Amino acid sequence: MKKLDEISVFFPAFNLEGYIAQTVEKAVKFMPKVASKYEIIVVNDGSNDNTGSVLLQLKKKYRNVSVITHKTNKGYGAALKSGFYGARYKYIAFTDGDGQFDIRDLSKFVAKQKEKDFDMVIGYYLGRKVSTLTIITSKIWELFVFLLFGLKVRDIDCGFKLIKKEVLDTIERLESERGAFISSELLIKAKKKGFKIAEVGVRHFERTKDAKSKTGRSLKVILGSFKDLFRLRAKL
Repeated sequence: MKKLDEISVFFPAFNLEGYIAQTVEKAVKFMPKVASKYEIIVVNDGSNDNTGSVLLQLKKKYRNVSVITHKTNKGYGAALKSGFYGARYKYIAFTDGDGQFDIRDLSKFVAKQKEKDFDMVIGYYLGRKVSTLTIITSKIWELFVFLLFGLKVRDIDCGFKLIKKEVLDTIERLESERGAFISSELLIKAKKKGFKIAEVGVRHFERTKDAKSKTGRSLKVILGSFKDLFRLRAKL
């Protein structure tokens, strides 16, 4: 497989002291296989455990690793924005820091991108390891996005994507800080600008005991995300 010239890979992290080191070290070993030049960024979203200390040691150990720190927990969307706009290289990839994805699947994204020079390659779950309720609410969300914007993809909110930095530099700056909305906002704005989007299947694993529960499925966040969605529809 032909390598990318350069890539920034980032992981949002909140209270992952028991797992983030393994995630980063897997990435350090794997990235030279897909890119000639790379950086790995961890966005520490206000963790109140020892995640910060673990990241400090990783940063000292690996010259390609850097850390962006939020003093307080701002949410998944805010962590993604910090990663997107803090990345330096032509291609940007991100996935979760809790071990639910395998960074080695990034090779699928790179291979797909090379097929037709796609601007974005987004993942879809090959068997999603979450509750039935989460799957149902995701499908309802996808239906609303399709009805309002005509965007049809297999998994809007899959947390594994490869994006050209050009996309983020071209579209209107992302606004959402909510986990349920920012992925949709990114895809909607990219589609509106005519960027080419492809999809690949990715493996998904059970959450580990070290990974704290997410807050993106709380009723308050979900309702707020729908509010953001209708606001974006009116704006566009």
